[in-house]
Parts: sequence; C-alpha cells; structure tokens
Amino acid sequence: MSNSMKITAGQTSTRTLADLIRAMDGRRAATITYVDGKGEETVRTIEIHNVITTSKGGIVVRAMCRARGEMRTFSVEQIKAYTVHRIRFTLAVPAEKAEFPLAHLARTAQELVDMELERDYPQPKWVLVA
Repeated sequence: MSNSMKITAGQTSTRTLADLIRAMDGRRAATITYVDGKGEETVRTIEIHNVITTSKGGIVVRAMCRARGEMRTFSVEQIKAYTVHRIRFTLAVPAEKAEFPLAHLARTAQELVDMELERDYPQPKWVLVA
C-alpha cells in the first residue's frame, strides 16, 4: 500500500472499504480526512478495530483515535481521503470501550461469520430450572 492520500470520491466505496479492512487486518494505522457532524473537516490518525454495518445500512469504522486516545466511530461516507501507513498499532483498547466485538478477535473466517450472525440475530438465552 502506498503512503499517498487516496481521495474516496475518485474510487468505489468497495475499494475504500477493502483498503481500510486490509489496514485493520494488518494492524496498520491509517490517516483519514473526515467530515464531522458539524460539517467540519478534520484529519485523524486511527487504528481500525472493526468495520460494522448499522441497522440503517450505513457502514462505520470503529477505531482508536490517536489524537483523542479513545475509541471513536467514523462513518465511511464521511471519510473523504485516507492513507494507510506502515506503522503498526500502538494504542491499547480500554476494555470498557470495546462495546462492539473487535473483528481482530476472530481467528477464522467462520468465527467472524458467527460473530456477525450473533450480533444481527441474537439467540435467546435459555435457562433450565428444575
């Protein structure tokens, strides 16, 4: 992966997602240009831990933000440019901030599919009482 900024408007969303997922899988930091909720552009270096689809069909990135030192959520639609770095993750994820399952905890593709199905279609917990 090159270290030049990639403008998301100049490529498909599939390409953007593939690059961000590769960064997550390789545990490599990414710098993004992001439009926040106030419409202001901000540049952040993040460590991506999960890519999630929302109940409304949006796609969000859950990542540790190096500027804030905490877990943040970024809508993929609002990422205007990005670059993936060679540098590895440096931030630890605080246990209380890991409210979404972290994708890198799945060791196999089947475990990842099982995690996604459990999240989207939770099974009732049955307790047998004698």
